[in-house]
Amino acid sequence: MAQVWQKWRWDGLGLSIAGLCLFHCLITTVLLAILASGSGVLLNPMIHEAGLGLAILLGVVALGKGFRAHGLFLPAFVGALGIGMMGGALTLPHGIMEIAWTVIGVVLLGFGHLLNHRARGGPAIAR
Repeated sequence: MAQVWQKWRWDGLGLSIAGLCLFHCLITTVLLAILASGSGVLLNPMIHEAGLGLAILLGVVALGKGFRAHGLFLPAFVGALGIGMMGGALTLPHGIMEIAWTVIGVVLLGFGHLLNHRARGGPAIAR
């Protein structure tokens, strides 16, 4: 069991954070459509900058450890592409394009973590 945790913990944490980010983006959109007064708190740039910083940190740790373990570039490349899209979204004005770039970036980063997990020989994720 310790080996399973060792192989899964960083990618699992990365996938969890990616899921929370995706949830945040979608919920923010819905809440803004319903409660325009909530936009000041939910669209605070600090939330997005801190989330991107956390995504970069976890991505470097998890995908870097995976690369050292299995030597495959694809998971790290896909994850880096996702982080790049998330970072690019911070340069866009709030709106549909920012949301689209962020969501696609989060999905790519999550997919990179999943590829990394599979390449490391981790247990299958429950379907």
